Amino acid sequence: MRLILAFALPAAPLVLLAQTSTLRGVVTDESGALIRGAQVTLAGPQGTVKTAASDATGVYTFAGLAAGDYAVQASAPQLALPLALSITVAAGTQTLNLQLKVSATVQRVEVQAEGVAPISTDPAATAAALVLRGHDLDALSDDPEDLQADLQALAGPSAGPGGGSIFVDGFSGGDLPPKESIREIRVNQSPFSAEYDKLGLGRIEIFTKPGADKFRGNLNYNLGTAAWNSRNPYSGQKAPFLLQEFENSIGGPINKRTSFTLDANQNNVDNGSIVNAVTLDPQTLRTAPLFENFKTIQRRTMLSPRIDYQLNPNLTLTVRDTETHGDIQGSGIGGFNLTSQGSHLNYNVQTAQFILTAVRGTTVNDTRFQFYRNASTTLPNSTSPELQVLGSFNSGGSPAGHSADTLNSYEFQNATSLLHGAHTWRLGVRLRGQTDDSVSPQNFNGTFTFGGGLAPMLDANNQPLLDSSGQAVPTQIDSIERYRRTLLFQSLGLAPADIRARGGGATQFSIGAGTPQVTGGQMDAGLFVADDWRMRRNFTWSLGLRYEAQTNIHDHRDFAPRIGVAWAPGSSGKNTQQKTVLRAGFGIFYDRFALSNTLTAERYNGVTQQQYVVSNPDFFSSLPALASLAGLQSTPVTQKVSATLHAPYLMQSAFTVERALPKNTTFAVTFTNSLGRHMLRSEDINAPLPGTYLPTVAGSGVFPMGRPGAVFLMESAGVYAQNQLIVNSTTKINAAVSLTASYTWNRAHSNTDGLGTFPANPYSSAGEYGPAATDVRQRVNLTGSINTRWNLRLSPLMVLQSGPPFDITDGNDPYGTTLFNARPGIATDPSRPGLIQTPYGLLDPNPTLGEKLLPRNFGRGPGQFNVNLRIAKVFGLGPERGGASVSRSRGIFSAPADHRYNLSVSMAIRNLLNHTNPGPIIGNITSPLFGRANQVPGGLNGEGFSESANNRRLELQIRFTF
Repeated sequence: MRLILAFALPAAPLVLLAQTSTLRGVVTDESGALIRGAQVTLAGPQGTVKTAASDATGVYTFAGLAAGDYAVQASAPQLALPLALSITVAAGTQTLNLQLKVSATVQRVEVQAEGVAPISTDPAATAAALVLRGHDLDALSDDPEDLQADLQALAGPSAGPGGGSIFVDGFSGGDLPPKESIREIRVNQSPFSAEYDKLGLGRIEIFTKPGADKFRGNLNYNLGTAAWNSRNPYSGQKAPFLLQEFENSIGGPINKRTSFTLDANQNNVDNGSIVNAVTLDPQTLRTAPLFENFKTIQRRTMLSPRIDYQLNPNLTLTVRDTETHGDIQGSGIGGFNLTSQGSHLNYNVQTAQFILTAVRGTTVNDTRFQFYRNASTTLPNSTSPELQVLGSFNSGGSPAGHSADTLNSYEFQNATSLLHGAHTWRLGVRLRGQTDDSVSPQNFNGTFTFGGGLAPMLDANNQPLLDSSGQAVPTQIDSIERYRRTLLFQSLGLAPADIRARGGGATQFSIGAGTPQVTGGQMDAGLFVADDWRMRRNFTWSLGLRYEAQTNIHDHRDFAPRIGVAWAPGSSGKNTQQKTVLRAGFGIFYDRFALSNTLTAERYNGVTQQQYVVSNPDFFSSLPALASLAGLQSTPVTQKVSATLHAPYLMQSAFTVERALPKNTTFAVTFTNSLGRHMLRSEDINAPLPGTYLPTVAGSGVFPMGRPGAVFLMESAGVYAQNQLIVNSTTKINAAVSLTASYTWNRAHSNTDGLGTFPANPYSSAGEYGPAATDVRQRVNLTGSINTRWNLRLSPLMVLQSGPPFDITDGNDPYGTTLFNARPGIATDPSRPGLIQTPYGLLDPNPTLGEKLLPRNFGRGPGQFNVNLRIAKVFGLGPERGGASVSRSRGIFSAPADHRYNLSVSMAIRNLLNHTNPGPIIGNITSPLFGRANQVPGGLNGEGFSESANNRRLELQIRFTF
């Protein structure tokens, strides 16, 4: 506790002594947030003018000043110092802190800031980082779900197996704010800072706007309709789509010390959820593709007030509350899921944030607290048993049942940054807590599953073909053929045993029972200390140490050292501009074991809830009584957390070469290596011993624990390895054109893709180590902002990437694990019955003991290519703010001066080229759609909204600002 208090208390102010005149201070906005990269101008005696930029901690410094009177001005994108400040500089060091406000001449501030930020040894000023402000944000979507997808695409695969993490105003978790309230987005900054628990390469930081010193606001209306869009390539006809969004914001002063902002959004989306499946004609029982377009009605309302209150010149309090209500009718429909599987989802999200910032000299202390509450309920359209015909269609009721969940999250942070000579120290603590009250009658309605496999070949009269010895000739059938035979022979009145002898009958039946409600909680703590030591003007050391611990696991020794070095060779002189910077860094980054995993183990412990699995059930489609399952030789399923589970961590190292080029261009090449240890995965530790399980005999097998039943153990036995070469370039040709491009070569291997990964053979690890889900070999990103001669602003975003891997499975459960994740064997005898010819060779869905299996994630999907574009035109109305319009620059008009009122008309186009980008590839070789996708990426809607009805989507946006 003493250690936590020592980190949490604000550090005492420092008195810095110097022999020469030095002026320094901290640049913040009205909420107290530190401003990195602010341009500070100092005008002094005899016409002397000097400029400096604030560093990662918001600190600017002017050294070697002559005594006298000076005028200080500062600005940053969308922020400015309202009036120039006067100061008399005497001998020694003086402090002048600057607080920027939302500028009333936003366009002029942006136009003046030509050029990209100069490279330096500042750990937060890496040329490989991506910083989006002002018009650079226009290339991103206004929809929160699409915005997150855009940011993840820009971050790339650099963040390891978990993907890029997102922080909003320093808080982890929570929802993305409205884009209108975003001031700046940073990606890949300070990658080895000890302040963060997540990987720096791929980390996304979002900073919101504070209140303004004058009343300002905007009224937005967005309209999208299927009439403008192209047909979804996985739909038989154009699906319905109607989007109407009202996104409004207003802000201004309450008094001299207080300002406010208020965001109010209403999102109404009628999205066509597209079913693309293979079913049977109910009359002829012939296989036929099924295309259905169901109109999913989605509504979301958000209200977010924020108050920024300056208690005194050195103390600022920010309070924000966000209330969101969502309602989705038809959630879960699409892909293989037929309309009967839909649910009515209703959720309420509340986020309350408190930020207290204290500035004394060059010491800044931030105290932050966030409360996040997400309460959701799901009401299924049907409570009938679920029917899964693997790789063909899913029908019946939703297995989620009538569920409810209330998640409460608490986060407290205290961090202090202080400047002491050549050192910039930062230290602090983060405490987080969660409670979850979950009601989940998962699979209480039961599920019948049909998979593929070997079956007798039938003649034209549906009778088994016999060979010369009188034995049935075997053949491989897919899942829907097994389902067809079941319906056919049931209609003919055959007994269950005869139906199964002819290749029919369900493969598996499972059902849950017991108490649907579980509750639990979890806490984690993180402490850090870091020092950026500028040994020389061209050489900086960054050292840090982080310690983390959490409840619910026995691992409490998670130390995470961080180290970074930056050197600008040949630029040690006082007035020498740094042109080349070499960087190297190393850090250990831990991940937390989620509370949801603990609740899963508590729910399926065999006491709270019971899961029963019956292989080859002969009672389709009647539900058996739970009491009768023991007589049916059912297999109970339980889940446990390993007593030796450790928090997963990655060791990431990087080496970067940065270079400042002519024409306001920076270039960076980065090589990274990531090694993961204790990665999460699962296995069935009570699977039948090899050779003892007979798939055709229910309940067969010899079990290691002496009792039948699968026992799924969550463990941390996974490994991960990744190498990347990343090339970044940013150029600002002039005030009208800025572009950022990146290329990533990536190679990632692992033996797990998360807790849902089970070994294909529970008694063999052969083939488990292979391409990871993040093994996207090549990726190209391009984004920017272009203002044309007619003041039409173009904001492109292009993402081009090679295909991801996918796992190939055989659609069977040959090992008695109750799972359908087994992989086919690599056939060596072409005469063996049941083999399947695929693009990956001749595969055996019924491998013999000892036959070599196909490696994990052996398949490779097609690449993705997406071009988004926003075209905008601003019409100024009323008097201009700050004088005449900006003059012509290099033959291209820059943005017009800001008027009292502005009307912006834009068209946002997603997938401009109408390219078909496939969603998840179907890897079940017994599926009629094997090797193909049946939906676009993000096709199924969950708690978030979905706008996937059409392929190329256009959205008209009208914005009125004042």
